Amino acid sequence: MKNPAPAPPALDPVRWLSNQPYLLLSLTGLFWAGNIVLARHVGDHVPPITLTTIRWFGVFLILLPFAWPHLRRDWPALRAHLPLMVLLSAIGFAFNNAISYWALQYTQALNALLIQSSGPLFVALWSLVLFGVRLTAAQFAGITISLLGVLTIVLRGDLGALASIAFNKGDVMFAASLLSFGLYSALIPRRPVTHQLSLISFTTFCGALLLLPFSLWEFSTGATLKFDLLTFATLVYVLIFPSTLAYLFFNRGVALIGPNRAAPFFHLVPVFGSAMAILLLGEQLRPFHLIGYALVLAGVVIASRQAAAKG
Repeated sequence: MKNPAPAPPALDPVRWLSNQPYLLLSLTGLFWAGNIVLARHVGDHVPPITLTTIRWFGVFLILLPFAWPHLRRDWPALRAHLPLMVLLSAIGFAFNNAISYWALQYTQALNALLIQSSGPLFVALWSLVLFGVRLTAAQFAGITISLLGVLTIVLRGDLGALASIAFNKGDVMFAASLLSFGLYSALIPRRPVTHQLSLISFTTFCGALLLLPFSLWEFSTGATLKFDLLTFATLVYVLIFPSTLAYLFFNRGVALIGPNRAAPFFHLVPVFGSAMAILLLGEQLRPFHLIGYALVLAGVVIASRQAAAKG
């Protein structure tokens, strides 16, 4: 009598998910889009600087048990590059996130999502200014087209408004956060060689420490947390999804398919977010949004095609 065939191994959902780069990167875009829409919705419940401070302290505490052995081993390298590490913490975690949350008190989530599409282009501009990385003709054309798209969104489709310089301050603040993120991204290749958990743990903790005095100032002005179910749900979502899981998913997706192939998934953020803002916040989709987004997306595709060909 023949022995029965062995049963197939049970499916491990975590292992399966960890080997699905396109799903991981799509979920990253969804989580980041939800972060923008939710922050716009709860602006009167959670002050922006306080939210950012809690976000990065929380992520640090979540990751610390896993990161501690790597932090101990990598501390000499981090300490040797301390000025750079503090700068990365300030521009990539403290200022960038706090100013973007603050901006959402003055602009629509839809505008913020669409302006965010230009983020990769700020990276290219900082790389050129700081390190002389020259742009190809395609990259220059892409940056020009995408910046036209950003202007279309910021000016609400009225290019004549340039004459009056009547910018919405929320749009300008959100663009400033992208400028900061672009500098952070351009400097990241110059960081010391450490484990990824060491890098994220150090920069989140340092960023939160840098924000703490400003959070205390914000509290002194009367901007305090409203302790209710919405605030609790917001903090849970921000800590778990756009912070911890999104960074882990993004890093794993890039490891599986490489940065060039992963980069286009960044532009799922405004796609997911626009749908959320319209469905959940009741914001109106206007023609200048569509025109601006089309210009930004076209510019990024043109700018990245040459780089992707070399990757």
